[in-house]
Amino acid sequence: MQPLLFGLLVGGVYALASSGLTLIFGVMRIVNLTHGAVLIAGAFLTYTICTATGIDPFATIPVVGAVLAGLGWLIHKLVVQRAEHGGEGTVILSTLAFAMVLEGVTILIWGHEPHTVATSYARASFRLGDLVFPTAQVYGSAVALALLAALYMVLNHTWLGRAVRAATANPQGAELVGIRVERVNLAAFALGIALTGAAGSILAVLSPFTPDSGEQWIGLGLAIVVLGGMGSLGGALLGALILGVAETFTATYGSPAWATAMPFAVIVLVLLLRPQGIFGVRVRQDVVTA
Repeated sequence: MQPLLFGLLVGGVYALASSGLTLIFGVMRIVNLTHGAVLIAGAFLTYTICTATGIDPFATIPVVGAVLAGLGWLIHKLVVQRAEHGGEGTVILSTLAFAMVLEGVTILIWGHEPHTVATSYARASFRLGDLVFPTAQVYGSAVALALLAALYMVLNHTWLGRAVRAATANPQGAELVGIRVERVNLAAFALGIALTGAAGSILAVLSPFTPDSGEQWIGLGLAIVVLGGMGSLGGALLGALILGVAETFTATYGSPAWATAMPFAVIVLVLLLRPQGIFGVRVRQDVVTA
């Protein structure tokens, strides 16, 4: 039960970390490879704010989210909008290039050394029977699930959410009823980047990070998105919980080295057995022959 509990707590944070990637793909049908670099930028920004002010790292999430929403607006305007004319491959390469630039800027500002955000409850825990609940993991998972619940409310109970769902289902039809799809895409992209930055604030508390840690998180995010179904937020939540539990059991009863390979094994298995993912829908592909 202990590794299961820890895996679920880790999975809750993973779900938030992958939600921005899922949201952007679901709305715009692009794979945003700046995801890992943005997440680590959020972690470093949290580190800087906490070092300068001494406030709790979870209290920095609104500021980090707002700053990275602005960064998301910039990435969309300068990179994604211009690259979309060249097709999906151009967008993927452009976001990868921007991720490398962002990682280089992070190195220039904060250096190569590992950083972590120290808190008074970093090593604290409490017990419920025989189960041990690490305090930082509980707080991080609770905040992550609260942000995911807020995202659900936005997507299902606001005008923006209805516009996002309309633009996702039928962009041409949405334009006909007065929805500016390009603005909706911009808002969804900025929101996805803000959520990724918020996840970075939580991860800054849970583990050390370096500027190149984003490479690990983009692999993990893609594994969760593929497992749950591309573009499905519910699938991302379930996929994150499954992957968190699988990693924890692998590290506990196997080897921590194998746990780091788990996301990539998941991608291979899912693509072989169920390419559309758990909640994904298999789409028709017509073959035109000459």
